[in-house]
Amino acid sequence: MRSSSLLLLSVLVDLCDVQVASGLRICAFNLHNFGDSKSKKSIVMHNLARIITRYDICLLQEVRDSKETALPQLLQSLNRYDTEHVYKHVASERLGRSDSYKEQYVFTYRTDKVTVTDKYQYPDTLPGDLDAFSREPFVVHLKAPKTAIKDFVLIPLHTTPTNTTKELDALYDVLQIVMKMWKTEDVMLLGDFNADCSYLPKKYRKDVRLIQDKNLYWLIADKTDTTVRSTTSCAYDRIVVHGERFNQAIVPLSAKPFDFQMEFKLTEEQALDVSDHYPVEVQLKEVSRSRATSLTLMGPNKMTDSVHHFLFFLSVTLCSIHC
Repeated sequence: MRSSSLLLLSVLVDLCDVQVASGLRICAFNLHNFGDSKSKKSIVMHNLARIITRYDICLLQEVRDSKETALPQLLQSLNRYDTEHVYKHVASERLGRSDSYKEQYVFTYRTDKVTVTDKYQYPDTLPGDLDAFSREPFVVHLKAPKTAIKDFVLIPLHTTPTNTTKELDALYDVLQIVMKMWKTEDVMLLGDFNADCSYLPKKYRKDVRLIQDKNLYWLIADKTDTTVRSTTSCAYDRIVVHGERFNQAIVPLSAKPFDFQMEFKLTEEQALDVSDHYPVEVQLKEVSRSRATSLTLMGPNKMTDSVHHFLFFLSVTLCSIHC
């Protein structure tokens, strides 16, 4: 009886580990005018490092590093703060229609978890829709061998608030081009889409193919507040995945904003020094096959139907408590 109980416990623990293994955490974070001035604020840089090192991959937006000093400082801060990993980055050119205002898309990533295999700066020259974007998507192709989706693509976008509907719809064209170019269905679109409140009224959503396509899953709900200011409540920042396969690879309930103000016990003023946006995050599943050996060794023929039901009930209960 004792050996049977121990075996049962081993099965339950292994099952829980298989269902809720640690995965790859991805974020999109609008840094709000990140450049030389902000990089000189040591407390702000410390808080940025605390936030960004939570993630294996992080898309940074509103990087306005015209002197090319702030981004290197940020990377140094990440590597100083988290010595267990090495952080690198890949960045777009400075993008924008105005010479006086340009931004970069920047992806930071942990080198032991992710490899950048390719990149693509969308040229924004689609016939009939030239210059659709103020900041053209800078697309990256990634390899993450320990995750449920081992090869996938990230397409970022920071829309112009006054042109959100058009840019979000045009992002659908970018998706089609990238899937065809790299022969993949596994694509995530993410960033500050400004996809809520007055920037994207409900009456215009029917005109956005990115919303209407049933094969696209919007993981951050419309009623989610991704803004820091107490006077606003808008789901500007979004994460969208293409296809049921990618959707099934997402850890349930992992897509959400990270409220660093509450987590770090900051005042609103202190939080706004960091950014006026919360990062939005999501986690990809990482199944550890070696942890499933107990289930395989026992075999289905060794258990009655009643034991199967009992195991399922206890596994759910155990995972809800300990996982």
